[in-house]
Amino acid sequence: MKGDRKYILLFLLPTAAIMTVFLYYPFFKSLYLSFYRTTGFFDKKFVGWANYERLFTDKLLGAATLHTLEIMLYVIVFQVGIALVLAVMVDNISKLKGFYRTVFFFPVVISGTAISLLFVLFYNYNFGLLNNLLASFNIEKVLWLDAKNALKAVSIPTVWHYVGFYFVLFITAMSKIPQDYYEAAKLEGITGFKKTTMLTIPLIMSDVKVVITLAITGTMKVFDFVWLLTNGQNGTEVLGTYMYKKAMVDQNFGYGSTVAIYMVVFGVLLAMFANRLLKKDEITY
Repeated sequence: MKGDRKYILLFLLPTAAIMTVFLYYPFFKSLYLSFYRTTGFFDKKFVGWANYERLFTDKLLGAATLHTLEIMLYVIVFQVGIALVLAVMVDNISKLKGFYRTVFFFPVVISGTAISLLFVLFYNYNFGLLNNLLASFNIEKVLWLDAKNALKAVSIPTVWHYVGFYFVLFITAMSKIPQDYYEAAKLEGITGFKKTTMLTIPLIMSDVKVVITLAITGTMKVFDFVWLLTNGQNGTEVLGTYMYKKAMVDQNFGYGSTVAIYMVVFGVLLAMFANRLLKKDEITY
């Protein structure tokens, strides 16, 4: 047994090293820089809690937080909701399950940059697909990326990108439910929609909580869609783009690091709140 532990530790070591280099070191480096005011890579001055005090008076940060929360709402309602509906539908068919898994999961393997460029073409005012469809019905063209519509337009590819990922998590969870439960429910006259709401969803509630947590933390990292579609303009600035602008564009790594710490803490608090909100007695099997 002791010999096995040595091999286990040996195999865990590379993963621990990678996480240390690419996760823990950047986090603690950001925490360190958050106490400094910087104007470049080497010019820094210790300012204590000044950067954190600035967070409470930064109106642009407040707007970016609200925009992030709005996208998060769309993600939880539509991304998770659509994934759950698709999983329920596919779970109730006997053929082509593998085909639908592949089709719905395919967008996940496409990079966010490629999807963003695709939607740039969709939203283009002059020759975009959406406006061409409107023109074919004699409907006036729409400025999809103006201040009125931009945030919702950015949310659409954000939602679409990961529906397939959560769909696979849900369908996998549903496949683990013993068929005896469904047979017993059928004998009691519980079928169709009632079967879904009274049996399937309660049995996978722990997986729903995991997916919602992933959706919340994933929204905190939204960057590529916003950056490539609008560059954070027209009311679409989110925490990811705001942090990037402060750190890389303004070269203020101190305040950019402070925003990064704020994002981490804010995301953890939201995930904890969501878990507490969904905390119920789960049905086990």
